[in-house]
Amino acid sequence: MTLSDILNPECVITEMRASDRWQAIDELLDQLVKAGRIKAADLPAILQAVKKRETTMSTGIGFGIGIPHATTDLISDVIGCFGRSKTGINFDALDEQPVNLIVLFLVPQGQFQKHLHTLANIAKFLHDRPLREKLLTAANAEEIVQIIRAQKA
Repeated sequence: MTLSDILNPECVITEMRASDRWQAIDELLDQLVKAGRIKAADLPAILQAVKKRETTMSTGIGFGIGIPHATTDLISDVIGCFGRSKTGINFDALDEQPVNLIVLFLVPQGQFQKHLHTLANIAKFLHDRPLREKLLTAANAEEIVQIIRAQKA
């Protein structure tokens, strides 16, 4: 799975309000509920799965990128949400720098290979500095999705 496979404008937050990784995860999951990608009743269990994964090691991978993720049996296909913070979010990243671009994704339970491939594809895609700069300056959610789809990410 690639980022363009799982994102649409309804799953993009152009200016996150969160100041830390826990608030960011809450905000992104709330957006997935608003977009109808996860059920509100499933939110507590999904939140627990993402936070459990995040406590083992921060998914702030450096270069201003965070990729929180988890598996759950409450979804049938890979879903995700993209968030941008121009001010930066404390994500306990590996390079100790604030995170500006966050992709939260969920994979159905038992799809280990798909989980690894999705994580690798997103990390590789966001490692491109000119692309990150385009995403940081995009005017709106539609433009962010267009940039991602143009790169076939």
